Amino acid sequence: MTLKRRTMLQGGLAAPALLSAASRKAMAQDRTRVIRSVPIGDLRALDPIWTTAYITRNAGFMVWDTLFGLDSQFRAQPQMAEGHTLSDDRRVYTITLRQGLTFHDGSPVRGADCVASIKRWAVRDAIGQKLATLVDEYRVLDDRRFEIRLKEPFALTLFALGKPASNVCFIMPERVAATDANSQIRPEDVIGSGPFRFQRDEWNPGARAVWTRNPDYQPRSEPADWVSGGKRANFERIEWHIIPDAATASAALQSGEVDWWETPLADLFPVLRRDRNIVLEQMNPLGEIGILRFNHLHPPFDNPAIRRALAMAMNQADYMQAIVGDDAALWKHAGFFTPGTPMATETGLEALKGPRDIEAAKRALAAAGYNGERVVLIAATDIPITNAQSQVTAQVLRQLGMNLDYVATDWGTVVQRRASREPVERGGWNLFHTWWAGFDHANPAAHLSIRGNGTGPGSWFGWPTSPRLEELREAWFVAPSEAEQARICEEMQTVALRDLPYVPTGQFFIPFAFRRDVTGILKGPMPLFWNVARS
Repeated sequence: MTLKRRTMLQGGLAAPALLSAASRKAMAQDRTRVIRSVPIGDLRALDPIWTTAYITRNAGFMVWDTLFGLDSQFRAQPQMAEGHTLSDDRRVYTITLRQGLTFHDGSPVRGADCVASIKRWAVRDAIGQKLATLVDEYRVLDDRRFEIRLKEPFALTLFALGKPASNVCFIMPERVAATDANSQIRPEDVIGSGPFRFQRDEWNPGARAVWTRNPDYQPRSEPADWVSGGKRANFERIEWHIIPDAATASAALQSGEVDWWETPLADLFPVLRRDRNIVLEQMNPLGEIGILRFNHLHPPFDNPAIRRALAMAMNQADYMQAIVGDDAALWKHAGFFTPGTPMATETGLEALKGPRDIEAAKRALAAAGYNGERVVLIAATDIPITNAQSQVTAQVLRQLGMNLDYVATDWGTVVQRRASREPVERGGWNLFHTWWAGFDHANPAAHLSIRGNGTGPGSWFGWPTSPRLEELREAWFVAPSEAEQARICEEMQTVALRDLPYVPTGQFFIPFAFRRDVTGILKGPMPLFWNVARS
């Protein structure tokens, strides 16, 4: 970023108004009814099973509910479930639904809906795929009860059904859950039983998405805690305003045209902190993990030696400073498991955080056989996190003399294009940047990025093949102790550094920015719109 741009942002120069004068007057009259937020990016994909995109997952939590929800201690608590029983041999879970649950179209939530939803989710989700291999039978007992009958005990069953990590096991109507998991559901099928209803007629990709309070939703009586407990909708209307330009988003927050900015630009922290009407607060103690994802199907990154040569030139400090600025308290070096969690290890991390040697990386690249192949980096410029990482990688690729094709686009386009397995000559890709909540990389269970299952069922974009990573992941699930699980993760990190399914760019912490009169925002790995009120 140039000094001119940085100076403009920190000086808080006027940006185009989000709303007209008439709209601002109307907004002042309905502040108790409406909350307006600037999300992480544009909402283009609506199916949280088809994609792992956080923007879609976050939208999904407003529409759909889950059988169980994790609390802040990572314990699975009943949500749509009234409760469950577990057989003496720990292989049969009998789950009973709460009375009176209905979908937004008025139809009752039934055991058959739950079974169909679990089956579809298990095709795409990392831990769901493991659960699916252990299921002997799903059995619907009646409209409110169903069984999950396992071949052997699986202690993470309820955790899997309640985790907030993508993909989330949202419960959909049976007819919607019948959609092939590798195809997107239709916009008219965004029907859940959650606290808000999606307003399809007001959805304008690139501009706005709207949800309204579900008057039939009956929240649980327990206090809200992470994604568990009572989900109380205090606003009649949730509006997401898509504002890619950070200066415009900042100006809208300062003027009160929006109430909440999910991912403020680090350059703007000082000007936001100077405003008495704005609060900056870190809500996610595990932070976020940045990654560079390779396409392992096509040259040049189907060659692990070329992947390693590029990693030799990547400096995590450069990436983290590009995202959060010069405040060292806002980032940490990271390996393949989230720092500060039991599975994190320092083994081999010197390969990621030691001194960078561009000339040595060039020699390694030549020795690996790089021959000038085009490298298509699809860069989402409308999200500061991905934009910053992409610019750093582009500079590294140029320094290495690689044939860079930098495709600057929006996140919605990246989400669509990264699903393509075609070569770059037919619209494919080689690299993209994204990030994961630290919770998602805390252990191998929900860690999609570290999978080595190639193009097999449920594989994630990039499609790396690493039989040893898959073997170790399976061993982790049945390890007899946390110490043994940690030892397995240590070996997984060693193998990952060799095979490089992706490159971690570091752990970072970005606070929410919101108006001071907005209260009740829950701590957790995502923005949650229940429990939020205005003082």
